[in-house]
Amino acid sequence: MYDDTVARRIRAYRKLKGLTQRELAERLGVSISIVGSIERGTRLPDQEILSRLYHILDISESDLLESQPVEGENTSS
Repeated sequence: MYDDTVARRIRAYRKLKGLTQRELAERLGVSISIVGSIERGTRLPDQEILSRLYHILDISESDLLESQPVEGENTSS
């Protein structure tokens, strides 16, 4: 398991793009269960998936790591 901040931010950016988990999974070429695991923070995305996420969600690595919350991001744990 890893810091769930990245998981929450991936979910928030996906929602900002208006994508469902299923749509994101299809675009990534992975199963919906992998997307769900990544968004729950129980699976760390590999570099290939991260690269595709950056492209699909139109974000950079720093967007996932910066401290400012994403619109709609639930920051309470």
